[in-house]
Amino acid sequence: MRIDIPQEPPRRRDGDERVAPQPGEWSVSRKVPNNPIRHRLKSLEVKDEDFRRTCPREKRPRDKGARDVPRDRRRPEPSADPRRPSRTASNIVGLELRPEEKQLLSEAGRFRVVRVADLRETLYNGKSRPLENDLWYLRDKGLVETSQVNLRRDGRRRTIERVEVATLTQDGRRLLLKQGDLPKDQRLYAGLVKPREVEHDSQIYRAYRKEVQKITEKGGSNLRVKLDFEIKSQVQKAIHAERKADPKRDMAEIKHEVAERLELPFVDGKIQIPDARIEYDLPRDMEQTVDADDRSRTGHEDIEVLTAAYHAGHLRSKGQAGFRNYASAADRATIISRIEDEHYPLGDILEL
Repeated sequence: MRIDIPQEPPRRRDGDERVAPQPGEWSVSRKVPNNPIRHRLKSLEVKDEDFRRTCPREKRPRDKGARDVPRDRRRPEPSADPRRPSRTASNIVGLELRPEEKQLLSEAGRFRVVRVADLRETLYNGKSRPLENDLWYLRDKGLVETSQVNLRRDGRRRTIERVEVATLTQDGRRLLLKQGDLPKDQRLYAGLVKPREVEHDSQIYRAYRKEVQKITEKGGSNLRVKLDFEIKSQVQKAIHAERKADPKRDMAEIKHEVAERLELPFVDGKIQIPDARIEYDLPRDMEQTVDADDRSRTGHEDIEVLTAAYHAGHLRSKGQAGFRNYASAADRATIISRIEDEHYPLGDILEL
């Protein structure tokens, strides 16, 4: 038996202008659940329409990143920092450096690793705040990196002493090379190669500063620095070229000739290589060598940083090489007592 149940047509709600369907026009539709993503998009569209109505186009805040002028034609905007009034745009787009910042990058690049305390004394007249501000800026731009390293424990220190060092990044190295403010043939280094030797390598800059005072007093100028990495490369290339030219030639003879050509000492059948060589130009009225390439009058000083970790044989070779030997106060006392026990001269050991 079929029972017909009467259905009441839906009533119109207040404010609903839609016309109720007539009998026979009913359609069954599946109810779609609310989608949170569509709901969110709808709310964003409403907010965007409200923003466009309340903020006309000519008064909308302009995106700071949008520029109508090409990047290469932009002029550097004046800095709000009163310490940076002399900034000039560098060759890297969007980056500008002060002279002190450029010199800081140059020192870190020439010596690979430099102690921050030494930079404070030589570049900032012992003032910490300007150095900290510049280091923060250079780190933020990805041009330099700083790190804390532990000093060697020699039995005298009860606690481990730590020092902060600065190194150049690859971006910082590219920046200095593009600017062209470096002396001719000056090589730059980025990153640490031997972290365990940071304590020794970071003292080379201190020895260099002491030698620079003596070089400038006698009229030296246009200083260039060659680290042992570069000198070793020159020695190996020269030896390889000689062996290739005459494979039957005696190796000791080749090394002796290469040492004379590069003005390096030859001790006990080995070419002695300093930690760094400082090359400079001299006035014409002084005794000097003449460069065959550009006929310029040049000189050089070889410096070596000695530490208490050097064994007796190593100290003996450095003493016979005739380098300008430097050591810290603690290491100098240990080295002097060691060479006195071995009964061989090392020459003057200058204090860092």
